[in-house]
Amino acid sequence: MKKHLFLSCVCVIFAANAQSKKTPMTQLPTPPKATIKPKKLEKHGDVRTDNYYWLNERENPEVISYLEAENEYYEKMTAHTKKFREELFEEMKARIKEDDSSVPYFYNGYYYITRYEKGKDYPIYSRKKGSLTAPEEIMFDCNEMAKGHSYFNLGGLNVSEDNQWVAYGVDTVSRRQYTIQVKNLKTGEILPVKIENTTGGSTWAGDNKTLFYSRKDPVTLRSEYIYKHKLGTPATDDKVVFHEEDETFSTFVYKEKSKKYLVIGSSSTLTSEFRILDAKKPDGEFKIFQPRTRGLEYSISHYQDKWYVLTNKDKATNFKVMVTPEEKTGKDNWKDLIPHRKDVLVEDLDIFKDYLVISERSNGLNKIRIRPWKGEEYYLPFESETYTAGTASNPDFDTDVLRYSYQSLATPSSVIDFNMKTKEKTIMKEQEVLGGKFDKNNYVEERIWATANDGTKIPISMVYRKGIQKDGKNPLLLYAYGSYGASIDPYFSSVRLSLLDRGFIYAIAHIRGGEDLGREWYENGKLLKKKNTFTDFIDCSEFVIAEGYTSPKHLYAEGGSAGGLLMGAIVNMAPQLYNGVIAQVPFVDVVTTMLDDSIPLTTGEYDEWGNPNDKVYYDYMKSYSPYDNVTAQAYPNMLVTTGLHDSQVQYWEPAKWVARLRVMKTDNNVLYLDTNMEAGHGGASGRFEALKEVAKEYSFLLDLEGIKK
Repeated sequence: MKKHLFLSCVCVIFAANAQSKKTPMTQLPTPPKATIKPKKLEKHGDVRTDNYYWLNERENPEVISYLEAENEYYEKMTAHTKKFREELFEEMKARIKEDDSSVPYFYNGYYYITRYEKGKDYPIYSRKKGSLTAPEEIMFDCNEMAKGHSYFNLGGLNVSEDNQWVAYGVDTVSRRQYTIQVKNLKTGEILPVKIENTTGGSTWAGDNKTLFYSRKDPVTLRSEYIYKHKLGTPATDDKVVFHEEDETFSTFVYKEKSKKYLVIGSSSTLTSEFRILDAKKPDGEFKIFQPRTRGLEYSISHYQDKWYVLTNKDKATNFKVMVTPEEKTGKDNWKDLIPHRKDVLVEDLDIFKDYLVISERSNGLNKIRIRPWKGEEYYLPFESETYTAGTASNPDFDTDVLRYSYQSLATPSSVIDFNMKTKEKTIMKEQEVLGGKFDKNNYVEERIWATANDGTKIPISMVYRKGIQKDGKNPLLLYAYGSYGASIDPYFSSVRLSLLDRGFIYAIAHIRGGEDLGREWYENGKLLKKKNTFTDFIDCSEFVIAEGYTSPKHLYAEGGSAGGLLMGAIVNMAPQLYNGVIAQVPFVDVVTTMLDDSIPLTTGEYDEWGNPNDKVYYDYMKSYSPYDNVTAQAYPNMLVTTGLHDSQVQYWEPAKWVARLRVMKTDNNVLYLDTNMEAGHGGASGRFEALKEVAKEYSFLLDLEGIKK
């Protein structure tokens, strides 16, 4: 969902147990110092002085030089952990089955498989016609395609209904600007047409020769156009079929599972709108399903002669399911099928020929509800308190089998096929943890509840090895996100075992701003209630300390992107609670970014953070924006990460933040900025290259604990 620099004197190293022997002051590298170039920023009569605004000049050699100097400083200061980092990497890699394969799924006459080969970083996409014993057809070998690129990502694979053509998107920069191409699966030929600056996603019309796709604004990267491409024609002849003019919306295109309709969607944080067209008539006009109405959110699924609508209509805060005739799509025709429930969030629908499957969330836990079109409905049984379950890839319409996934903090992920008719389940695959040392019975899972400052109960999921004592001496890593209604469910990670087996407790704080406990949980952690996200995390931190799980000397915090904003806020508000903090690609310069509508995502974020052109929101943002609130105080040890090509959180936000922290902080704790000069928001590409970044983070934490191996 994914670096910083600093140290001012040798005292920090002893205080943090970061080095095993004394180092003369003269041998310590000097932390880089960004040049101060004051820039006055005025809004609503308020003047802010940004000394490091100039760091946003991506092509400026002085900027690149500064970032490289920070990287060099990080490497020098952590040189004593280099061998340990390499050992951690090999340890984590050794748990992963290299020659792995996905569970095949059947669609339109073919079994589709994603597999990995030993020693290779990238997937191979293949298919088999009619039977798993049929010859393998390799569609894409990403290991070959990635050669010559420091970053590579293949996405948006979309096969035509006649099984002859596949459209796909490639990003070799990590800025999420994909080039779409088309491959002939019968001949292996890749057509010469290249469609630049897209989301990578596309969909075929029913005629097997018309491709619809979304294109981005080259500056803001907002997906604002839907184009139509005809096979055999140049991309310059492609026609615009829809332009989303509202800068707070983005647009996308797909085909219904029933294959009858093409759908163009437009969405913002609070509002959605769809247009539909007969998939076999791609040159027709799209018809609006239900015109956008601010605050009305809905999604649509087609089945037989009806549409099923998941919506918040009629103040259904946690959403409900409605149904409407195929030809009468306006909201006045929608009728309740599954009414709104105050304590149950409806998250998604999966439609099959004989079943409607509803994904719900109750008391913070996933539920899967199966409703036959004829017969009694029921729920899949789950017993654990910290599990994650959800429907998986179910593209086949005419089947009794529902594929879903299940995992917990101590239970590896499983892919399960459930026969909705016989209620029999078959475990198709359970994630293997290699090495022969892992036994899930060696770990304890808990869900505990902290009390927030306003009395709200905040759930915390945690896992640790058996035998840990609540004596305040355990290192504990507390993770959270807390924005956009994104729920962080308890998930298994074989990589995380490198911390657990060295005595760490790992915990997830399900704070407001996510949707873990329903839509109101999200509403109470956004806009003018955003500070609940930060105070919830602080209250969770104080709770695990009070309960003896850890202490400020051993408590660590981690978050990325909007979760990096969370990290920036908590180190300003309660730095004394943490020994170390990892802020991955952190969104920390809230006011300046939200005032710059040329930056990717800004205008579409107004409903999440507020529009600072309104003084009320400007003042509120400024009161918590991490960059604006850096002050002269002691800060924890910190590792900050970023990517030069990040399209979500621009690299200069963490760079500016670190530069300001270096000048303002009064402590001797370490501060590192680590910039991946070849990657973006998601970090390095390749399944094993990404582990090297995790090894850096883990070595940072373990080094602070004095754990050397």
